Amino acid sequence: MVVLATKCYVEGDARDRALDGMGSLVANDVGELSVEWQVGVRDDDFVQVDVTGEDAEVARNVLAETWGEIVAHDGGLAAGEEYVGTLESWDDDGFVLDAGVEVRIPADEIGLGRGSPAQVVERFGLVQHLSLRFVYGGDVGDPDAEPSRLADAERDRLYDWQRGDGRVNVNSATRGEVRATVNRAGHAQDIVTVERLGLLEQSIVCTENTDPPGLLAAIGSYLPAEMRCVV
Repeated sequence: MVVLATKCYVEGDARDRALDGMGSLVANDVGELSVEWQVGVRDDDFVQVDVTGEDAEVARNVLAETWGEIVAHDGGLAAGEEYVGTLESWDDDGFVLDAGVEVRIPADEIGLGRGSPAQVVERFGLVQHLSLRFVYGGDVGDPDAEPSRLADAERDRLYDWQRGDGRVNVNSATRGEVRATVNRAGHAQDIVTVERLGLLEQSIVCTENTDPPGLLAAIGSYLPAEMRCVV
């Protein structure tokens, strides 16, 4: 079994479609290995894949590498080690990530430039449930614990977003739904691709001459989802 660092938090038909899509994505990742798998969702909405067969260990490693793995259920987090969690909320004090347990990243440890956590969210186009890598500082009750912080590689990834031609990040929609929405709005020529950030988190990569806020305004009425620009 491997618990992936992506969530399925929609309900009804949307949940069924998302899980069907997740099954196809798992098949793309490990379909050539000698394994069988079953996709499910934990009570905390994290996607869980039960894998059996001759290549089960290899398949679990591939899935963990591709999606990130939630490991807190296996005995907690170790101070100084890098993990992945999903962005659940933010306030003046910092970010709150869900890594199987709640992890707080203090505002001073976000490391993405000046401004409040809310301003960082807007500037980098962060959406709820986005997977973020972090270095765990230690248990809150440990007087010797360091504060948790975003991982250097994560900060680099987000700064790379800003150096590009612009993005519109979306949550609560599959990649196929986002692609269809861009096409429906008549803006297929204004994007490079739709990059998958998670099962229900996507990033629309804009062309050089596309204005991300303008694209967001154009597609917003077609897609009832949280969207933010990276400019």
